[in-house]
Formats: sequence, structure tokens, C-alpha cells
Amino acid sequence: MTEEDTSAIIHEEELIRLVDWENHGSPYYNEYHHAFRKKCKEFVDKEILPEIDKWERQGDIPNELCRKCYEKGLYSFFYETQYGGTPVKDSMVHDPFTLLIWYEQFSRAGSGGLLTSILIHGIALPPVLTFGNKEQKELMRAVIEAKKYACLAISEPTAGSDVRNIKTVAKKDGDYYIVNGEKYWISGGMKADYFITAVRTGEPGIGGISLMIIPRSENVITTRLPLMGHATSATAYVVFRNARVHKSMIIGAENQGFMTIMYNFNSERMGIIGEAVGFARVCVEEAAQYARSRVTFGKPLIKHQVIRHKLAEMARQVLACHAFVEKVCYQMTKDPFGRTDKSIPRNVSLLKVQATKTLEYCAREAAQIFGGRSYVRGGRAGKIERIYRDVRAFAIYGGSEEIMLDLAVKQAKL
Repeated sequence: MTEEDTSAIIHEEELIRLVDWENHGSPYYNEYHHAFRKKCKEFVDKEILPEIDKWERQGDIPNELCRKCYEKGLYSFFYETQYGGTPVKDSMVHDPFTLLIWYEQFSRAGSGGLLTSILIHGIALPPVLTFGNKEQKELMRAVIEAKKYACLAISEPTAGSDVRNIKTVAKKDGDYYIVNGEKYWISGGMKADYFITAVRTGEPGIGGISLMIIPRSENVITTRLPLMGHATSATAYVVFRNARVHKSMIIGAENQGFMTIMYNFNSERMGIIGEAVGFARVCVEEAAQYARSRVTFGKPLIKHQVIRHKLAEMARQVLACHAFVEKVCYQMTKDPFGRTDKSIPRNVSLLKVQATKTLEYCAREAAQIFGGRSYVRGGRAGKIERIYRDVRAFAIYGGSEEIMLDLAVKQAKL
């Protein structure tokens, strides 16, 4: 039997899924979750999978995709209706499982840049909608409705995960602030109309940091960063050069922005975790399908014991990681910001490391199974090649693995 003959009789629906948790019994999901999953899957199948390779080559996601997502209720489903949100159900506006399902389905495209492009507002807007005033929330309506874009601008060239040492300065000038400084690795920055920005308004350290909405202007200069992966993420190097910002754009109280940023990190990291686990599962499924169709030494690759063991080990790690994700999601349904349950930020830190290491392992093993095909852009191993280039991003942004491990130990007060 030739490889072509084998490929002809293998179909996706025939594949025994090693990581098919959607059809497993679970106490976490209800009828709304299942309906939302179905809607996500249909949208991805119709609007994204046929186009993603082209978008990756172009290095951009069309703006109309975000609008289509919004119209289908897949863009702003975790925001309140009074500001333009489209929740699955009013009582589920902040349900972490809904967001997990979104990542589960949209990650099937195997594109980190795609997910960043569509849902970057998911880390930019929560500080405004949670700690901002009514006018600031209303300003974000256009972003929630996919008519404008916002990004989160925290990291700097000399202060990535070290937020307390940011150098971007906002100096008071009457009713305005004059902002000068640089931000680096800002996902979505090339398209952003609003930059939710960490600035220094006071003394050195955490007590002098504020969070501010900075509208795009001629004094906000953005330059695209040529990344290893995340080709469609519109990631920017941002320079504020005497940007004039009204005092009404301060989110919460002046010099009280550090804790707002810290509270936001939990949800940001959970998004990264959801993506990482989703991509790890893609690695398992793509590798399993290929192993059934590829013929080596006169038999399908899947018949070689070493390949079966690789797939089983990948599946074991993905399922264990996903179970941890669901556990933390359940905790966050009770205490979204971890204000009372202090184990939440600790668990999120550990989980981010677990998820990114699982992704790195699965990407490597999937590439081994695909062999030389995984080293070629596009083609049969296109998703694996893309995911492999995205791996380092997941291990670094949102808090590097090393910082996450150290943070977890410190939070445990050992």
C-alpha cells in the first residue's frame, strides 16, 4: 500500500481522538457552553480555516473578521450588554469556561497571531471596565463593537515582566499629562486606536505607577516588530513623544495602577494558558492523522511502537494540563481576580508554566513525527511549523516561566 492509497482512506472523523474532552462527562459545562462551542466551531470552520494560510503569508488578519466575530457573538461575549457586549447569557458574562471554549475552538487554526489579533481587547479592556468610570467605559464601546481597537501597553525595552521598574513618564501639565517613553512587544499595537498604558506619575517603585488610556495621535509612533512567530499579531514598538493626555484618562486613582495591572494578569495568563493547551492538542491531532496516512518501511507510521508512544505521551500531558485548567477556571468563577482565594494567582502562575512546557513538548514531538515536512512553511505540516515558531512567545510573554515559578513559591510564603 502506498502513502497515497493510505491517505485516501483516512478521514478526520475516523480518527480516534486521544484528546477529545468535548464529549466527556463533566460537571463544569451546561447547555449554554455546549451551544457556544458549536457556534465557535462552525465559525472557525467557515470563516477561518479556509483563509488562515493566506493571512499568515500576508502577515495580517482583515479587520472585517473581527466584525464578523462580533456579529456572531464571538468577539465581546464576556462584556456587559450595556456597553455593547454580547454575552452567551447575562449570568455568564464573566464565565471563564466560555472563554476557555473560545480558545479551544479558535486554536484549531494553529495560529497564535490570529488569536492575538481577534482577542487582544480581552486584556486591554478589563482594567477599564472593572476599575474605570462610566465615561471611560462608554469610550470603549467602539472597541467592544469591533469598530475600533485597543491594546495593553505595559512592557518596555528594559522592563518586560519587571513592571515595577517601568520608565515611561506622565508629567502633570494643568488638566493634562505629557507622556514620554517607549513600550515594546505590544500585541495589536499597529492597529490600536487606544493604548491602555502603564505610566509613571509618581516616585520610583510600585507606588508611583498609574494606568492610563492614551488615544492614538501623531505623538504616538508605532513600528511593527518582525517576530519569529505570531506573524498576524500586529505587534508594535510604541514611542510616546510628548503625547498630551487629559487627566480624565487615568483609570482609577493616580499612582494606584500597579495593583490594577496585577489583577489583570490572572485573566491575561489564563488566555495564554488556554491558547497553549489548545495548540498542544492541535499538535497531537495533526501528528496522529499524519501518522495514520504516512507509510514508512512498508506500513503506516502509526504501526511503529515508538510513534504510538510519542502520541500517548503527548496526549497524557495535554489531558493532565487541561484538567488543571478546568480546576483553576472553576476557582475563578467564584473569585475572578483572586482577591479572596489567594491560591488563584499561585495556581495560575504554575499552570502557565505547565501549559507552555506541555506545548513545547508536543510541538517538538509532532515535528519529529512529521519529519522534514515540519521544516517547510505551508503544506501538510503547516500548523505544526507555525506552532513551533510560536512556542517561545508562550514561554515568555505574560510572565516568563522562570518568573512564574519564583512567583508561585513566593506567594506560598515558603
